[in-house]
Amino acid sequence: MSHYPSHLTYFHGLPVHHFDGAEDEQDCGPDLPAPASVAWRLTAEWEVPFEERWSAFLDRVCTEEVVALVIGTWWQEWDEHGIDPCLDLLTAEAHRFPRLRAVFLADVESEESEISWIKQGDVSRVLRAWPGLYELGLRGAEGLVIEPLRHESLRRLRIECGGLPPEPVRALAACDLPALHHLELWLGTNWYGGDCTADDVQALLASLGRRSGLRHLGLCNSDIQDEIAAAVAAAPVVAGLDSLDLSMGTLSDAGATALLSGQPLTHLRALDLGHHFMSDRMAHRVREALGPHIPDLGLTPARRSSHRPEERYVAVGE
Repeated sequence: MSHYPSHLTYFHGLPVHHFDGAEDEQDCGPDLPAPASVAWRLTAEWEVPFEERWSAFLDRVCTEEVVALVIGTWWQEWDEHGIDPCLDLLTAEAHRFPRLRAVFLADVESEESEISWIKQGDVSRVLRAWPGLYELGLRGAEGLVIEPLRHESLRRLRIECGGLPPEPVRALAACDLPALHHLELWLGTNWYGGDCTADDVQALLASLGRRSGLRHLGLCNSDIQDEIAAAVAAAPVVAGLDSLDLSMGTLSDAGATALLSGQPLTHLRALDLGHHFMSDRMAHRVREALGPHIPDLGLTPARRSSHRPEERYVAVGE
């Protein structure tokens, strides 16, 4: 089963509607869905540059009522500059989107670009442009910049990538996000830029522990998943969580042992340990210890049990 993300069908609880700029879609007319009823997806196409698609959207949709935006490809040929030119267009019109609550950047499938080839940019600009934003999601991490800031409203943050550099992780640890209750990071592998260390993760966990509102934490898709599991096992923030996701990485018996010998996890409603490299014996121990207490325990069969770290792999790399 492939873990590579596909195009979103729902975002921010809304069905995704692809705006294709057809000429009969005019001025919030009957051929368009109600502006607040969908997450609007905009993408460049072979003969339609993103700027043209964006301009048509501004002309034909009542943007004052739009709640969610999904940005697909913004390039027509190979992207050399990253998403910043696209962000220039979006943030310049922030005043026309007073109700915007959710943005997803780079809703891109592997046929359009491998996840680790996607060039991001300074996504802090989106948070500054919309102080009322509830949800930010993005795919890809090359060139990703997150500046330390305070944002009063952000509740959900999701970063999908094959390798997350240490700088965004450290910046998140320095951010003040008092409303944050859902955080998911795909940390990835150092083959694709995922160079953050266990120390970086521990600093982030310590920062999160100073916030009382976090309810879901995902630290996924990592080739240091055992070290992450050990850090999570000692992190105070876990006591307040409803769900924890450590899936898609290289979790082995060592990481599972750390989880079982650390702080209690039986208060969780959901724990996802899918795509792991535990032995059958250890997987059985995990089920016996946590299964009776956690209603949603995600524990798929091992990819393969291996005592050699070099034989383990993350679910999403390139």
